[in-house]
Amino acid sequence: MVNIVPNTAETGVKKAVMVQHWSDLVFIHWRYPAETVQALLPEGVEIEQFDGTAWVGLIPFHMNDLGFPLVHPLPHVGSFPEVNVRTYVRCGDFSGVWFFSLDINKILPTLTARAVYEIPYCYGSVSHKKVGDFVATTVARKWPGPKAASSIVIETKEPTDGDLERFLTARWGLITKSKRSKFLWGQVHHPPWKLHNAQLLHLDDTLVTAAGLPKPEGDPHVMYSQGVSVRIGWPKTIRRL
Repeated sequence: MVNIVPNTAETGVKKAVMVQHWSDLVFIHWRYPAETVQALLPEGVEIEQFDGTAWVGLIPFHMNDLGFPLVHPLPHVGSFPEVNVRTYVRCGDFSGVWFFSLDINKILPTLTARAVYEIPYCYGSVSHKKVGDFVATTVARKWPGPKAASSIVIETKEPTDGDLERFLTARWGLITKSKRSKFLWGQVHHPPWKLHNAQLLHLDDTLVTAAGLPKPEGDPHVMYSQGVSVRIGWPKTIRRL
């Protein structure tokens, strides 16, 4: 089992390069054999496991008030829905989220994230809405390929907390591989999650398989959070190839 470092003021981002608010997050996770997910990762990045397996997440939410400390929020492009496919990894002493894809409906942030931060954002039609206790999400990827889509409906339930819930959500950084032969770690800071169980009412998805993974099997672990405000630190080189 992985030890998760608490996100306290002492471990938080000292100087943010970006600020944003994540709202109405849905966390849908499946177990996968560790070797299946590891095969999709570059050398130097190791899958993290909980209860003997890797976990892959399908995470819809709404990005709000995206901006920089002195320009917040960015006009016209600072808010949009997003759906990402991810897993949890370690590179040396650094633990974080590894993104297979991030689908949004704004072309400028897509191009900027791919060019500057080298994170695999994708552009297409994306909708994410909460009405009462229900959250509905749709995705139709347009660029780049492979084309993929998703349709999700969940119902929020009672509050929850536990070791697995913290393993899947208490993630204070992201790890990505640069084209310049190095791995980068971006620190993330936000208040503790307030999580709720959720019931998956509908799912028709090809985003996970478009990432190169087999179709998920078994019942997923599903949660919901109203959201958190987030500060992201400057990317740090953690390993060179």
